[in-house]
Amino acid sequence: MSKIKGLIAAAYTPMDAKGELNLKVVKSYAAFLQANGVKGTFVCGTTGESTSLTVGERMKVTEAWTCLGLTDFRVIVQVGHNSLKESKRLAKHAQEAGADAISVIAPSFFKPAEVVDLIGYCADIASEAPVVPFYFYHIPAMTGVNFGMVDFLEQVKGRIPNFAGIKFTHENLMDFGLCLGYKEKRYDMLFGRDEILLGALCLGAKGAVGSTYNFMAPLFNQIIDAFKNGNTEQAGFLQRQVMEFVRVLIRHGGGVVGGKAIMKLVGVDCGPVRLPLKSVKDTTRLYHDLMQSGFFNYCAMAKNAEVPGRE
Repeated sequence: MSKIKGLIAAAYTPMDAKGELNLKVVKSYAAFLQANGVKGTFVCGTTGESTSLTVGERMKVTEAWTCLGLTDFRVIVQVGHNSLKESKRLAKHAQEAGADAISVIAPSFFKPAEVVDLIGYCADIASEAPVVPFYFYHIPAMTGVNFGMVDFLEQVKGRIPNFAGIKFTHENLMDFGLCLGYKEKRYDMLFGRDEILLGALCLGAKGAVGSTYNFMAPLFNQIIDAFKNGNTEQAGFLQRQVMEFVRVLIRHGGGVVGGKAIMKLVGVDCGPVRLPLKSVKDTTRLYHDLMQSGFFNYCAMAKNAEVPGRE
């Protein structure tokens, strides 16, 4: 698989009013992403509430995306689990289902003591899906596992034959920059902090994975285009717009909670979140705050979108 360029949306897991999977949404969801310039999806990650799903449910979600057979649209499946055996099952299943790549988050209860232990853990999982590219998913804010990723790259050679790169969801731009340049840019580094994407672009990032690309891909593609064209002032202005929208998102529960509510506003109803998370109750207030921030001047909207007070 060639290196990923452009935006990969971290997919929400569609659920019905009772909190059960509602996978009939996936086909229109994927069409919505493609129509807005998204190059693929990252399934069953943090945004997808993977830790709140059973292994069986995660397999069904994977199959719902891979069975679409979309061209020029990559499906990366996050198969990490605190049980190594379950993670290996998920990895094997993802390969068999036709995923374009797999990714693994670090175990977050019993944590690896050293980088070499983390690599060994990843290698065991990757061996169950040797045909597809493997990405480590670095998100220390959620896992508490915070090794330098450049140290990971220095020690991974020969341990994971299908190792492709890292989904880097962290603010440490020094570490990210070192990883980008490691061994003449050998590995694929996918940046995962939407609100500071421009900083990563300045360091050389080409691909990114994030939750807000679900509904703000047009704005992020404007940032990328402005940067490519040397219009750094415009790129900076647009990135600050993103920051304002993310502030609203945080006020309304953050990326998973607020994000699912926004998806409904823009016309792709992914349903509620599962406990212990709580869904947004006052969507009218959310809409008002988004309107005040200028969100609807930049976001992607489905044709069937119905938002409170919107003419």
